Amino acid sequence: MNIIICGAGKVGFSISKQLSAQGHSVTVIDQSSEDIKKINDTQDVKGIVGRATLPSVLESAGAEKTDMIIAVTRNDETNMIVCQLASSLFNVSKKIARIRTKDFLEGKWGKLYNKSNIPIDVIISPELEVAKSLYRRLEAPGALDNVPFGKNKVKMLEISIEKNCPLKNIPLKKLTEKFPDFKANILGAVRKEKFIYLKKEDQMLEDDNIYIVVSSDQLNPILKAFGHEEKIAKNVLIIGGGNIGLQLAKMLEENFEDVRVKIIEKNKQRAEDIANELSSSIVINGDALDEEILKEANLEGSETVLALTNDDENNMMACVLAEKTGLKKRTIAIVNKTNYSLLQDSLNIDDLVDPRMTTVSRIMEHVHRGTIGTVYSLLDGEYEFIEAKISEKSELVNKQIRDSNLPEDIRIGAIIRKDKVIIPKSNFIFEKNDLVVFLAKREELKAVESIFSVGTI
Repeated sequence: MNIIICGAGKVGFSISKQLSAQGHSVTVIDQSSEDIKKINDTQDVKGIVGRATLPSVLESAGAEKTDMIIAVTRNDETNMIVCQLASSLFNVSKKIARIRTKDFLEGKWGKLYNKSNIPIDVIISPELEVAKSLYRRLEAPGALDNVPFGKNKVKMLEISIEKNCPLKNIPLKKLTEKFPDFKANILGAVRKEKFIYLKKEDQMLEDDNIYIVVSSDQLNPILKAFGHEEKIAKNVLIIGGGNIGLQLAKMLEENFEDVRVKIIEKNKQRAEDIANELSSSIVINGDALDEEILKEANLEGSETVLALTNDDENNMMACVLAEKTGLKKRTIAIVNKTNYSLLQDSLNIDDLVDPRMTTVSRIMEHVHRGTIGTVYSLLDGEYEFIEAKISEKSELVNKQIRDSNLPEDIRIGAIIRKDKVIIPKSNFIFEKNDLVVFLAKREELKAVESIFSVGTI
């Protein structure tokens, strides 16, 4: 596909990197000559310095022959205008925009986005996507991450293999024999900062972060088998009452009646505003690094602490203070600076969340053609978890897995057939409309799209 990306910041950079690696023709527009130079120097894409809201700049980027435009500049209005121009002047078929401002997204204004008004096909709200990601983590307290596939029939879990994990150092084939009723498939692990596929003779080692696909109805017993019997936290402390903190608190109120949520917000007016939007959550106005404020918020009694401010250093420090209470609690921090992940283990922070990658994963869902569905990126998009439906004309229909032309660098996690979850073996025979959940190296995605006989966008 021919794709134009407007905005060469962290999100635009990551998207262009992934798309160019998949063989797409990518052009990136940004007003920053420095950001464009960085992209031109490191990626096989075309970079243009200019304002994406100028028709002449879009024309020079090849908008007339573009299949898709992705507007991820720092300005909501710019992203909206880009999509309008792409539709009105160049008839671009698919338009994706990142929009942050709540007023553009909620209530009666949410009806703005259609062909008759502002022609945006997909709107990505970064704060909402991060809040959803955090909520999923709280939903499965023994997992570092929890991503639904197949309308929540299947989940991908990221689990840390700790010192006391009863399943470590055991060949995977023996685990299959030990738990014959489990619908679960361990696909790979990040080991010493590198991803490896795990085969049936391999073992999970201490400090691995493993990726496993499980049937959703077996989530708790499978986590228990890994030594995780944590319950959903009853006392949650959110530090930072921005859009992410507010959205997360709302989700917790709506879905868990017995979870008590407290929010610390430094800005007095903002604290009052979010208190009016929430029903049962308690909002405390103050500095989250102030000892008296932390006492008032009952830091010591909180089972999960989420630091969600715009300040990476404050987020990490808040998690360190929570850990120093001496009581077992889960700590999660939002961190925008990638190199801070190197400090996670030494500071004993359970989970660092990169909002950029959450946004990128969400956008990538809408880039793939036809029946490619949910996408979840690993290691800056080097690998992707994907769901794809087998079309009637796919070469996979009536073939066994072992006889298919699927690339070597993909691993099938599960197959959903008529609402039934199947963990397939090599002699499994594909049928039309099977939904396949698999892990693939990004270089293989173009071949995968072809094999599944995916239609055009």
